[in-house]
Amino acid sequence: MTINISSKDNERVKYTKSLLKSKNRQKESKFIIEGYRILTLAIECNADLDYVFINETFENKEEHKNFLKVLEEKNIKIFKTTNKIFNELIDTENTQGILGVVRFKEKKIEHNIKNEDKFVLILDRIQDPGNMGTIIRTADAAGVDAIIALKGCVDIYNPKVIRSTMGSIFDMNIIHCTQEECLRELKLKDFNIVSSYLNTDNYYHETDYGKKVALVIGNEANGVNDELIDESDILVKIPIYGNAESLNAAISSAILMYEIKKYLS
Repeated sequence: MTINISSKDNERVKYTKSLLKSKNRQKESKFIIEGYRILTLAIECNADLDYVFINETFENKEEHKNFLKVLEEKNIKIFKTTNKIFNELIDTENTQGILGVVRFKEKKIEHNIKNEDKFVLILDRIQDPGNMGTIIRTADAAGVDAIIALKGCVDIYNPKVIRSTMGSIFDMNIIHCTQEECLRELKLKDFNIVSSYLNTDNYYHETDYGKKVALVIGNEANGVNDELIDESDILVKIPIYGNAESLNAAISSAILMYEIKKYLS
């Protein structure tokens, strides 16, 4: 059953709008996904979908009506509101007229890195939402077992990050922890810490990575922090053949992830 809401002062509207702020997402352990495609992916991946909002025009398409029937069969609440109110709940200009609110759980590193995992990605202060989303999507494609987002990274539940993941947010095992917890747990599980670093003679495609790899991707402007560099077992670099000073964090992470995946396979 669809419930109609016509007032912007409705408590459900105000609650949903509050989730546009990172502090409220963390407090409530919920985030917003927006768009028909990502909602269908959320259902396919069995994401913990709390409820859905649609605008006045969403039901104009037959495939959208059929999707709402699927939601009803799963007992997911559907709220219909005006286009004006709906637009206040999203941060995009061209909407498809549907959003969902998804529950998430914070994961502890000691319980979420398995003994059989061989390839982990550590993100050190990645700030740009587009980069973060692209890295998560690429890690999914490259078969990374888990992503560890250290303190100082952009909120992975930021709407721009979510859009950039193209649904991979539901597939990846993403863990938040401190750098100290991260290093302790990974070294206990015999991972080699591999950091991208310009001041090394070790090229990424000529490296012996070992049997278990934790690849560190550093901040867009400053790279991997000094403490992580000091704790790294292996330092690698990607050659620059032209005049560019460096590569974009998402691009360099893709090159390294695929090389390491090939090595481990």
